Amino acid sequence: MWRRINPNFATFMDMQQNKQNKAIIIWLFTGVFMIIVQVLLGGITRLTGSGLSITEWKPILGAIPPMNEEAWQAAFAKYQEIGQAKYINSHFTLSDFKGIYFWEWLHRNWGRLIGIVFFIPFIYFIIKKKIDKSMIVPMIILFLLGGLQGAIGWIMVQSGLNDEDLYVSHIRLAIHFIAALSLLWYTLWFALKLSIPQKNLVSAPSLRKLSGWILGLLTLQLIYGAFMAGLHAALSASTWPTINGMWWPLGMFTQGGFLEDITHNPITIQFIHRGLAYLLTILIAVWYFRARPFSQLDAVRAIALLVVLAQVLLGVLTVLNSQVKIPLGFALAHQFTGMALLMVLVWARFVTKK
Repeated sequence: MWRRINPNFATFMDMQQNKQNKAIIIWLFTGVFMIIVQVLLGGITRLTGSGLSITEWKPILGAIPPMNEEAWQAAFAKYQEIGQAKYINSHFTLSDFKGIYFWEWLHRNWGRLIGIVFFIPFIYFIIKKKIDKSMIVPMIILFLLGGLQGAIGWIMVQSGLNDEDLYVSHIRLAIHFIAALSLLWYTLWFALKLSIPQKNLVSAPSLRKLSGWILGLLTLQLIYGAFMAGLHAALSASTWPTINGMWWPLGMFTQGGFLEDITHNPITIQFIHRGLAYLLTILIAVWYFRARPFSQLDAVRAIALLVVLAQVLLGVLTVLNSQVKIPLGFALAHQFTGMALLMVLVWARFVTKK
């Protein structure tokens, strides 16, 4: 009632609430940063072929790496039992194994650290009564999403721990990736809810609806980005703007049924991934121009347009440099801008009210 009668009082209450929640806001944005790092570490793990180097799942004891030569030899021997070691990395020495082991170990331990960073402050905030009842359920959902992400990660790794598969399933990789981005999305939304005052929101139902469609399309694009990474699909066509000299490349829709082709054929997957990128760029440009009347959206609309253009450019550079292997630097930068675009669009949707 007071918000409707007195806007200044509403603004004052927003400022007081933001001040009261400052520690929680910092905590949540720290979580956002750590999730971004975790996803990038996952990208490094995938591109360096490190994901299958640790063949056991030990949630607590696994935090400690092999501590002596005998332990290292034992871990190496377990890795040598799987197909990837036998048919791709049969030349590996113990030193080579330690190199890929490091990235998977760091990826898993960073996930453990995220759990600690979320859990300990959560208990502290409850004891200090800094968390009100309305925050409890979202916090529980946050923890459940984090736990689910870890479980999906291990299920994904298990898909490659055999004598037949040389890599983890790209379908499970995509599920793992999207689960991580869902956690990022949820944490960011929660942080924005506590940090952005109501007075900074704009009533723009059509823009909100458009941003929702763009977010849906971006989610599909990110799934295909995971397919690209999982199948090393960039190596199947390292040309641009055409795909191996063709606008409609040969080899598409040749792997069994339609669903099989759009999820397993590298050429088809790259064609779809490129097409979605162009469509996203056009829709974000449309959103950019339709948001011009709202000065409160100047920052978010400018950043959204810049990030999507950078994303497309980095995608092109990744493809052009994928001659023998996927270029790690370009691929990680491309992945980072994909996450950045997701966060900007979540921000854009948040600041537009129904």
